Amino acid sequence: MEVLIVGAGSMARGIATRLLAGGHQVRIAARNHDAARTLAAELDGDATGEPIGSFGAASVVVLALPYPATRMVAERLAGELVGRVVVDIANPVNIGTFDDLVTPPGISAAEQVAKAAPGAKVVKAFNTTFAVNLTGGGPLDVFIAGDDETACTQVAALTADGGMRPILVGGSKHAYTLESFQLLHMKVQDQIGGNYATSLELDRRQ
Repeated sequence: MEVLIVGAGSMARGIATRLLAGGHQVRIAARNHDAARTLAAELDGDATGEPIGSFGAASVVVLALPYPATRMVAERLAGELVGRVVVDIANPVNIGTFDDLVTPPGISAAEQVAKAAPGAKVVKAFNTTFAVNLTGGGPLDVFIAGDDETACTQVAALTADGGMRPILVGGSKHAYTLESFQLLHMKVQDQIGGNYATSLELDRRQ
């Protein structure tokens, strides 16, 4: 499958690494074409780097960007996103205090992306882990929320192909809960000595 990742940062690298490991074609698009091209060249597999433009045959678009860039990019590219699966990974955390989210009460970043690009099938995923866990290649729980069941199933298949464990939690209303989980996960990093290398996992021990 052809997947377009918008962004060229550490999360873009991590998600691309997993998708390529699963045998998928990855296109990296960023405002900084050189950054996109450099990242693509550093990845093993079928990856290309390009400026943000036509999305071509990509049926899945991953917005590997921080909030509120996700919402702004979705609004600007809304026409290109119609009919596509759009994965929002952002956590709208108040990084000054780590005490709250900066979206309106009860409204997730994913829901804002859906409002900005009403023709897209928005799915929340990859927001409860850090980039190092994605590039590390080990088992990883990926919580998935969205209103379009087919889109969620498609994202789940991509994550499974990359050696991860998809967990479908329900509709888009649960994206706010996932973002709130990650707020607390980020807040306790110093306390637990996590060094932003932990992830939210379900303990499967019986």
